[in-house]
Amino acid sequence: MKITVLGPAHPYRGGLAAIMETMARVFGRRGHEVVVRTFTLQYPSLLFPGESQTVPTPAPQDLRIERCVHTVNPFNWWRVGRRIRRERPDFILMKYWTPFMAPCFGTIARIARRNGHTRLLCQIDNVEPHEHHLFDRPLNRYFLRAVDGFVYMSEQVHRELRAYTDAPALFSPHPLFDHFGERVERGRACLRLGLEPSVRYALFFGLVRDYKGLDLLLDAWGRLRREGRTAERKLIVAGEFYADKAPYLRQIAELGLQDEVLLYDRFIPDDEVKYYFSAADFVVQPYKSATQSGVTQVAYQFCTPMIVTRVGGLPEIVPDDRAGFVCEPEAGEGARAIDRIWDDETLDRLRAGCAEERKRFSWEQMCSRVAELYERVKSEN
Repeated sequence: MKITVLGPAHPYRGGLAAIMETMARVFGRRGHEVVVRTFTLQYPSLLFPGESQTVPTPAPQDLRIERCVHTVNPFNWWRVGRRIRRERPDFILMKYWTPFMAPCFGTIARIARRNGHTRLLCQIDNVEPHEHHLFDRPLNRYFLRAVDGFVYMSEQVHRELRAYTDAPALFSPHPLFDHFGERVERGRACLRLGLEPSVRYALFFGLVRDYKGLDLLLDAWGRLRREGRTAERKLIVAGEFYADKAPYLRQIAELGLQDEVLLYDRFIPDDEVKYYFSAADFVVQPYKSATQSGVTQVAYQFCTPMIVTRVGGLPEIVPDDRAGFVCEPEAGEGARAIDRIWDDETLDRLRAGCAEERKRFSWEQMCSRVAELYERVKSEN
């Protein structure tokens, strides 16, 4: 088959780019002709809170990646759409995670499909965004109704999707991020990060945004500290702040956690990720809202147990008392879960559970579901 992958890819950084590149590789290994089309501009600097959207590393040599999509230039959308329409791929595989992309992707999709041959498929992360805006619903409607079929990764996303379209939709869980390498020995990881090996560590990992509940985690840690439960234990917060950092710094100071919270306030490059997950006893995802999270799949890659909140699709991916603990998004519940997990026998049991659960998360399975979806929408049209 002839396949166009449309979405984030090198030089753009982060999990979304990794997903699209990995799926392109899998389809390429299956003998399909694959081209990845990514952005010349993904977000205007005014809308991007981080320091950089791209990485300085060389482009992967095993993929054909073309930078041609400008998200805020309607003339570009028409040009890209007409080009894809002429090329007549069997399907376009698009990534959708925010209504901001709807005008660009929706227009390209509508133009490309006019050739009567190309099908539009979407691997969808979110329908409703974590931070809501006035035009989210009309933007979602514009894009989602241009798509022939979807692959979703949590039942919450599926339910939200049904409010916009009855197009075919198939479930496939988020695969593992295997490009981060393998777990390393804990002492080596601590040495690499400048950590004291005699101390035990919990980890909050990823971009810091308000919906991810770092404030709840800090409150939970403060409770444990007041109860004398944090001796020789520290919390690592590793990731760039996309939210205002000042309220979190005030909270840390007010709770007296300056010596117990270690801030690595920057984007964590791929080749460093393994050290954080190898040094930590467990990962905490105290999210206030979520559909699914790529952080869970990184934790599974390294068999690092998790504490997640009972929101969105997180309990679907992290079975309670098997690969970690599930709690309500509340500081008291979080504190109890942290205190409960920090037991060597419990951690060993949960690591073994992670090793079993991770077998569910395969890139081959995800791409097979996309191929199955294509055959279905092709037969229905």
